[in-house]
Amino acid sequence: MDVQQLAEGLWRWTTFHPEWKQVVGCVYHEAADAVVLIDPLVPDDEADRFWKALDRDVKKVGKPVHVVVTVFWHTRSSREIAKRYGAAVWAPTRGRAAIERRAGAVTDTYGPGDSLPGGVVPYATARAAEVVFWIPKHRAVVPGDVILGADAGRLRLCPQSWLPENVGQAKLRDSLRPLLELRAQRVIVSHGEPVLARGHAALQRILDVRAGYSSGSRPAENFAHGPDSSSTSCTSESGSSRSRSISLRSSPGSSRSSGLTA
Repeated sequence: MDVQQLAEGLWRWTTFHPEWKQVVGCVYHEAADAVVLIDPLVPDDEADRFWKALDRDVKKVGKPVHVVVTVFWHTRSSREIAKRYGAAVWAPTRGRAAIERRAGAVTDTYGPGDSLPGGVVPYATARAAEVVFWIPKHRAVVPGDVILGADAGRLRLCPQSWLPENVGQAKLRDSLRPLLELRAQRVIVSHGEPVLARGHAALQRILDVRAGYSSGSRPAENFAHGPDSSSTSCTSESGSSRSRSISLRSSPGSSRSSGLTA
């Protein structure tokens, strides 16, 4: 597991997903009214250290814990976190039933444009049961599956096989184009490398084809996550992350050799 502080109150951690056989990313957002965990996954191999660190953070912040889920594939460890902290679990309205089956319970639902704990705002996508989150305080876009990380600060759209039959890449691109109005600094993807600077430009390359940009959405054949995936290749996301120790709230720039330590 690697943990990277992106800004004051904003962290991303990556860990291996035992079901999908790949490394995935998760987000910790500390706000004035809440601790918000986006698509959280507890690492199997470092669970004790993870829980100790998160327990300390939650106790120190003293605010309610909320789990917000982008898409039912990313329900992940919502059940365990809800049980441990009495956390609320938020699901998109059209994805509630599927997320509830995995999480055990959904306490709240939301739709595009609603204001969620921590100031998080969901944006619609062409996959009806999936959203992309916007964290205004950090000018951060947080996708689930529809936007993936690529190399050299670039992004890509998810492959066609991940989309419903009546949704093509053009329709997906159209649904995501409102993200360009946000002037994002960061795009914190779950799959692949996050874009930590010039996020708007990275989004523009894949969404604003009218401005002369290429789509940038080359097939994501290395990613085995999604409803129609048939392989289980592993893609590491942690190459550029700084691993940190002691707590999810360590000071910016601190670094240790491997993830959280007791």
